Amino acid sequence: MPDPKLPPQDPLARRVGHYLTNAVIVGLIRFALLIPYRARLAFVGRFVQHVLGPVAGYSRRAQDNIKMIWPDLPASRRNQIVSKCLNNVGRSFIENYSAQEFPARMAQNTPTGAGVAALEAAVAKGQPVILVTGHYGNYEATRACLVARGLDIGGLYRDMKNPYFNAHYVKTMEAFGGPVFPQGRRGTAGFVRHLKQGGQLVLLFDQHVFGAPPLDFLGQPANTALSAAELALRYDALLIPFYGIRQPDGVSFETVLEAPIPHSDPMTMTQCLNDSLAARIRSDPEQWFWVHRRWRIHDN
Repeated sequence: MPDPKLPPQDPLARRVGHYLTNAVIVGLIRFALLIPYRARLAFVGRFVQHVLGPVAGYSRRAQDNIKMIWPDLPASRRNQIVSKCLNNVGRSFIENYSAQEFPARMAQNTPTGAGVAALEAAVAKGQPVILVTGHYGNYEATRACLVARGLDIGGLYRDMKNPYFNAHYVKTMEAFGGPVFPQGRRGTAGFVRHLKQGGQLVLLFDQHVFGAPPLDFLGQPANTALSAAELALRYDALLIPFYGIRQPDGVSFETVLEAPIPHSDPMTMTQCLNDSLAARIRSDPEQWFWVHRRWRIHDN
């Protein structure tokens, strides 16, 4: 609901704002894609870290989130996490637009972890698989790695508020292989059809969802969608947490599939997903996207 204290935004002004914002983003992308791959990642990483992050308020939001979770963390360490988080956001963004180089690099990866054998066994017998992750490292790294190994992995995405940006960002997801489906009735129908046919699907679960139940995440209640667990139970699908973990060189990744979450009930299974991601964040907090409004329990 709009804030009654603020005048409603003119639709034309909003469209113009979206158009101009997208024009700047497209210009940045096109310039960056002219640069050799490693320098490209470094350039966009630093741009988000030092320019876009502070200007857009991402730095402040990340600071506030970290203070809430770890109030006793020294300011120097908090600043370091925010800085490296923003750099990772920028690198991930331009990697996803590097439709040739990034998938080719990920094709050279070998996935590791207890979930690899479980995934292979499920594919062999036609059992559906739901691969679940958060905004950590680069979530597309593992999907690209698995697609290169012959899997047809679909994805469900949330439309961006800027329709001009959304149009080309969806194409970056399609470039990695496998169908992608928008959230909503039509997209969900295609998503479910792919799953029922024994396919593999990717879901990101670590953003706030109004009306979803509050579950513990890093010691604080966070509204968390149960949809991944509900789909796994409904269609007897494996539920496998996975991560694309950026390595110290800033370019390569470890692609990890954890052991499948045992089937029980949606709340218990989703809490296991929260716990899995929380453990990764505690181990290496600089890789998670602290810039999201993850904790909005009082906004309901």
